[in-house]
Amino acid sequence: MALSISAVVLLAIIVFLLIKKSGLKAGHAVVCMLLGFYLASSTIAPTISELTTNIAGMIGSINF
Repeated sequence: MALSISAVVLLAIIVFLLIKKSGLKAGHAVVCMLLGFYLASSTIAPTISELTTNIAGMIGSINF
């Protein structure tokens, strides 16, 4: 059985756990979100999207 989860949901869970367990401050999380927002509208966005798609494809092709 395959489990599919959105990258946004996965990253939100990771940020939540980092805030709770690792001492990441909420201000730092906001700065990281703003960085992601501005990266998404930059000229490097297609490259980042292609990279994450390729990595997800590699992870998805691993057979256990």
